[in-house]
Amino acid sequence: MYRLSERDWLAYQAKNKDRGRMLITCPDRPGIVSAVSQFLFSHGANIAESDQYSSDPEGGRFFMRIEFDLPELEWRCEELKADFRQIADTFQMEWSIVEAKKRKRIAIFVSKEDHCLLELLWQWKSGMLHADIEMVVSNHPDMQQLVESFGIPYHHIPVTKDTKQEAERQQLELLQGKVDLIVLARYMQILSPRFLEDHPNGIINIHHSFLPAFVGAKPYEQAYRRGVKLIGATAHYVTEELDAGPIIEQDVQRVTHRYDVEALKQIGRQIERTVLARAVGWHLEDRVLVYQNKTVVFP
Repeated sequence: MYRLSERDWLAYQAKNKDRGRMLITCPDRPGIVSAVSQFLFSHGANIAESDQYSSDPEGGRFFMRIEFDLPELEWRCEELKADFRQIADTFQMEWSIVEAKKRKRIAIFVSKEDHCLLELLWQWKSGMLHADIEMVVSNHPDMQQLVESFGIPYHHIPVTKDTKQEAERQQLELLQGKVDLIVLARYMQILSPRFLEDHPNGIINIHHSFLPAFVGAKPYEQAYRRGVKLIGATAHYVTEELDAGPIIEQDVQRVTHRYDVEALKQIGRQIERTVLARAVGWHLEDRVLVYQNKTVVFP
């Protein structure tokens, strides 16, 4: 499997050797920032980056992301988590502490369109996407040669109406214990509730932003007939409600009557690949906090 060059990998490791990330969401009240900062200071940590947001200072929800440096974090991380639980309980926090140097493992699901997959592969190979792509899974064989040229395992699992349940069983068996994130890079199959249960807020999807106006087949043809003036894309976490999970990133581009259907499709593909890559990158860097059906993103 392709990895970063030894020089780039050593540089990445050196930069993140003792870098930790803390994500917090809790009911807003005075003293949260002070308590967290004092806790990190008392353990010898230096805060390198801090972002916070409150939906309403009086009775709202508080969100916080901190990057900090702590010598020998690898050996002290579990102790840090144990010590933080008292503060977390006091403020009713949902929280996590992770080591930045630990790269998340990705599985990419794809059907026949390759533009989103290619963007992720390029960013990964260039070192912009800090993750390990463990596998690509597809219901078609079309991109096997492309993917394997990167040294990445490719699993072709056909899906039909009659074989869908068995196909998902095979997919889940492949993924078991091997991935931290699943990316649907234009994977044109609906995942079952059983599949989603195993990966809460761990599956990112991309789709055009015509929904719900132009549902079903050939959305670009429908949009062209209506004379749309905006083309866009949405990246979101997958939930049981189709294409309605927490939104991570969106973007649009203005178009005019001069664009034919093919031009609209090309613009749409470019936006999709960019939006999906941003969303995946932010997730990998622990910049996305989910609460109910919304996200707070600290890019």
